[in-house]
Parts: sequence; structure tokens; C-alpha cells
Amino acid sequence: MTRILAFSDLHGIRSAATRLVAAAETADLVIGAGDFCTMRQGLADAMALLSAMAGKAVYVPGNAETADELRATTTARVLHGDGATLAGVTLFGLGYAVPETPFGKWSCDLTEPAASDLLAGLARVDILVTHSPPKGVADRASGGHSLGSTAIRDAITRTQPRYCLCGHIHDSWGQRGRVGLTEVINLGPQPVWIDL
Repeated sequence: MTRILAFSDLHGIRSAATRLVAAAETADLVIGAGDFCTMRQGLADAMALLSAMAGKAVYVPGNAETADELRATTTARVLHGDGATLAGVTLFGLGYAVPETPFGKWSCDLTEPAASDLLAGLARVDILVTHSPPKGVADRASGGHSLGSTAIRDAITRTQPRYCLCGHIHDSWGQRGRVGLTEVINLGPQPVWIDL
């Protein structure tokens, strides 16, 4: 059994990073589902806060940082349109916001077709790690609008991973749901534990 610690949307919050690093001492694998900083600012500082767990971590970029920026500031494995096997767990990662946000030039976004292209290589995996949630599951903003991705939902429907771990929609942190056999968890910055 692999003990997995997962989180998303740290946004550089020092107290949350301290809790995560302490919790990671008993984890076999750490998964971070994006937005380590805020509006492309403070990424190096945020990753320094998490450096103690980088050796057993895999991250996807959020819409607050690019994949290249993330790779330049951490020794953790960064996935974006590709997969890996770590601690005996098969993973595939897709970062950025899908669909596009109204936030402007700082936000790292993908259109649904671009996300579909990056997800084309997804085969059967244990965990799909995405920054954005799938459409209709753990993706509701405070006004009730569903903001998730149809491309991510279609990829889950096609491949049925055991889990889809995501974040991005802060109003849905902690929410869970299913797409077929796949359990979807919108993580947030608190430690979430999964035994696989």
C-alpha cells in the first residue's frame, strides 16, 4: 500500500506549507495539483517552503505558474501532458486552467481542444492529477456556476483512473464526486490522505 498526501492551491501560504511538510514525513508520495503561488508571483519562495518533500513529490502547474517556471524552482517531478510511475503509482498530469479563465494575461490557461490534445496520451493510470476539475464534479463557484473542463471529464470517462485529484475552484475545496468509477477530489491546501 502507498500512502499518498495530496493538496492544491497553496498560493504561497506559509502556515499551510508548514502543515504539509510536517504531514509529508509519513507519506510515500506527495501530489500537488497546482497554484503554488499567486498571479505568477512568489513561486521560488513557495517552492522553497516545500523543498523538504520535493524528493517524493509530483506536481502539476496551476494557472498561477507555467510548467517551465515550476520545473525551474523545484526538484520534484513536474507533469503536464505526460505521465510517470512513482512509489508504485501510475500517474498522468495536466496543469493550467481549463477552460480559459477571465483573469487576464497572468493566468496560464488552456482551451478545451488544447487540453484534449494533451490528454490524448492518457491511458489507464491509478491517478489523474489535474489543476482544473472535470465538468460537473467538484467544480461549482460560489454563484453555483459549473466551471470544470469537458476535456478532462471526457478523458476520465474514456480511461477511468481510480482517482482524479484537482483544485482550482476554491469554493469546491474538499468536495468529492464520481465520473463513472473514478473518484474526483477537489483538494485545497489542507493535507488530504489517500491509501492506494
